[in-house]
Amino acid sequence: MTQHAPLIIDIADLSLSRLERQRLKHPLVGGVILFGRNWQDRSQLTRLCRAIKGVRRDLLICVDHEGGRVQRFKTDGFTHLPPMRALGELWLRDGKTAEGRAALHACNVATACGYVLGAELRACGVDLSFTPVLDLDYGESSVIGDRALARDERVVSLLAKSLMHGLLKSGMTNCGKHFPGHGFVAADSHTDIPVDQRSLKTILEHDAAPYGWLNTTLCSVMPAHVVYPRVDARPAGFSSRWLETILRGQLRFDGAIFSDELSMAGARAIDGHPISYTQAALLALNAGCDMVLLCNQKQLDSEGGGWTVDTVLEGLTEALVKGQWQPCDASAQRRLALLPRTPALAWDDLMLQADYMHALDLVP
Repeated sequence: MTQHAPLIIDIADLSLSRLERQRLKHPLVGGVILFGRNWQDRSQLTRLCRAIKGVRRDLLICVDHEGGRVQRFKTDGFTHLPPMRALGELWLRDGKTAEGRAALHACNVATACGYVLGAELRACGVDLSFTPVLDLDYGESSVIGDRALARDERVVSLLAKSLMHGLLKSGMTNCGKHFPGHGFVAADSHTDIPVDQRSLKTILEHDAAPYGWLNTTLCSVMPAHVVYPRVDARPAGFSSRWLETILRGQLRFDGAIFSDELSMAGARAIDGHPISYTQAALLALNAGCDMVLLCNQKQLDSEGGGWTVDTVLEGLTEALVKGQWQPCDASAQRRLALLPRTPALAWDDLMLQADYMHALDLVP
């Protein structure tokens, strides 16, 4: 049986500390998420990724690298990718002048963006970017905003599929977010607990539709820390109805499910009561998440006066012994399936590759 390692953690600086190396060896740690604070230049990032893989080859190295304002690495040769709304605007703008050609051109550009994004990250050792955003652009959410491709779920689905084609061409898998949709609510789940009062029927017809249409292409999904009270009193990432009944059952998604960050305000209270990080992790896992993200560790430790990751690891281990949580072999296999299957091109080789240069010419 493959070890189910559900916890994705972050690291504090540009290199691994001795304590962080010990944490990465823990059998319940399955990967690392990188941030801007872990970036100095390509050489440093490449050394960091090699060091992580040197601890354990199966660790999944992740990053939020979408383009626009959510792009962790922007210097030393990394291409400045456009916000995803630019692809939707390209679709609409071209559509006024060229019948039938707008979709083809916009989709081609989306594929190019996905290929450049994935190829550049892989050249430095990163395995997975949490992209694409599948939220619809209602013009209400400041945290989503221009990260969304478009307002129309059909346009979002086609452009996202094209982007994912580019990612897969680079050898990288994908992660659709934030299920079933974060775009309708104005509140930011980093600092608040957003509530979406719409019906399940409305959400399934619009916001959640891309997850069903793309269920053969999506490799992983990240649910929103949003409460949809007409469906469940708990945020989607802590709701077995959303994750097991609807996402897996009704929409037939069979890939990996990541929780969003457990340090976000939207994950800090469930059923009206504050919860610990360990409780949040257990609730998410028992609701149907395969992996949970515990990020901003340096800030959490300074605020709490303790080692939050170590506390959660101890809590998960204790819960395992007490039977409050059961490891899942399917979850372990889903995590391993996100690791790249083909060797990455080194950066210098990538700069000479015809497919990469062609894609680069198409990036807006």
